[in-house]
Amino acid sequence: MKKSAIILISSLFVLLSACRKDNTFDGPSIAELNSTFKLNAPFKASKDSVDFSASETVYFSAQFNKIVAWKLLVHGVQSKAVKVFQGQSKQIDISNANWNGSTSIFPVFKQELCKAQLVIAETNDTFICNVYAQSPKTNQGLLVTDFESGMNANWTKFIQTGANMDFKIKSDAFSAQGASYLNMAGTVNWDWLIGLIDFVPKAINSNYVVYPLNSNPQSVYFNCLVYGDASVQNPSIILFQFKEDENADGIISANSEDEYDYQIKVDWSGWKLVSVRYADVVTLVNGSPSTPNGNAVHNPDKIGKISMLHLADKTGGFASTKIDYIMFSDNQPIQP
Repeated sequence: MKKSAIILISSLFVLLSACRKDNTFDGPSIAELNSTFKLNAPFKASKDSVDFSASETVYFSAQFNKIVAWKLLVHGVQSKAVKVFQGQSKQIDISNANWNGSTSIFPVFKQELCKAQLVIAETNDTFICNVYAQSPKTNQGLLVTDFESGMNANWTKFIQTGANMDFKIKSDAFSAQGASYLNMAGTVNWDWLIGLIDFVPKAINSNYVVYPLNSNPQSVYFNCLVYGDASVQNPSIILFQFKEDENADGIISANSEDEYDYQIKVDWSGWKLVSVRYADVVTLVNGSPSTPNGNAVHNPDKIGKISMLHLADKTGGFASTKIDYIMFSDNQPIQP
């Protein structure tokens, strides 16, 4: 037999072998896909109570007879906070439903009973279990303020004399974290500024000249919770001005030291976590990026004052927003 014929026969053999039916396959069988949903192992929490402030976690578990789309919602009975897990699988376990006390829908959880509800997409059945949060989750970082102690005597506050002015700390059902928040609202038809507060380090500790932060601007994050009011037509703008005391003399010199600015346009409804890395904050002049007046180096460990301004278009009428839980964190944004 010629060599070419041998090669041809060998090639056909390989091709036929490749086309041979394989008894193995990926994914669920047709029978499984068409089967009626069943709960093979009950829906439950790994523990009855959990101390989130001690970095404890709790996970939820359940097993199904087939792959299903599921959603798990944990509701705080008192706070009305919600944590959401969802996926598509044959089981729920520590790999896809491990809870560290964080929140998906604000406010944050309190010390309270929490009800976990498992919803399966293809059935009307829901499954319930309870877990008690002994204490809420804490976030590592430097807390500038959460307004729980009222207006600090070391802060400087300025409020315009406009109409319907409300620049006060309140404790009511709107609170995102803890019991209190700062409400900022009013109508000022001659100026964009509605009100401001200067936060200084000595409000935290009388010995602080600058905020005790990491010197690496890539590692420092600034965080706050901000509330948007859908019923208000004039969007609020919150402007944070980070003023560095580069020579640590306790005096902020605007003409010779850096200021970095972070502007937040509040164009959403409800509470939202806002976070920014300090290295990404720029100097703004009339809302446009500009060159800072100091050494032009981000020095978070030299921030000597944080000015927070509530602004709104002076021709737009009444503006309103709320703010809570202002803090710095290291390496990543907070997860309240």
